[in-house]
Amino acid sequence: MSDKKVLFVEDDDSIRKTLFLILQERYKVHPVKNGQEALQKLRKSKIDLVITDLKLPDTDGLELIEKFREYGYQGDVILISGFPEAIDLDILRDLSIGYFFAKPLDLHELNNAIEYILDTKLWHEKRIASI
Repeated sequence: MSDKKVLFVEDDDSIRKTLFLILQERYKVHPVKNGQEALQKLRKSKIDLVITDLKLPDTDGLELIEKFREYGYQGDVILISGFPEAIDLDILRDLSIGYFFAKPLDLHELNNAIEYILDTKLWHEKRIASI
C-alpha cells in the first residue's frame, strides 16, 4: 500500500463507499460526506489528492476547493458532478482543478486518472527533480 492520502468528499453513501473500497487497497483514503468534515481532515492530514463532488449538502465543491487553496493546499483535484452543464471551465482553470468526471462515474477512467496523479505523475516529478 502506498503512503499517498486521498480525501474523497461525497454525500452519496453508495458512491463514497464504492470508491473507498476500490482505493483503500492502494492508498490511505479519507472518505467524508460534507465540506465541514473535509476542511477538518485537510487541517489534520497532509493530503496528496482531493476528489470532491460539486453539489454537497453544506457547500459547493468549487467553494470548498477555493477554501482548500486559501489554506495552502496545492495538490491535485478531481471534481465530479451529476451536473456537467453547470461546470465553467474558466473556474476549473482558476482553481487548478485538472480533472473533471461526470456522473454516472466511469470507475475505470477515474481510477486511471488517480493512478496517473498519485503514481506515474509523482514518479516523473521526483525523477526530474533528481536529475
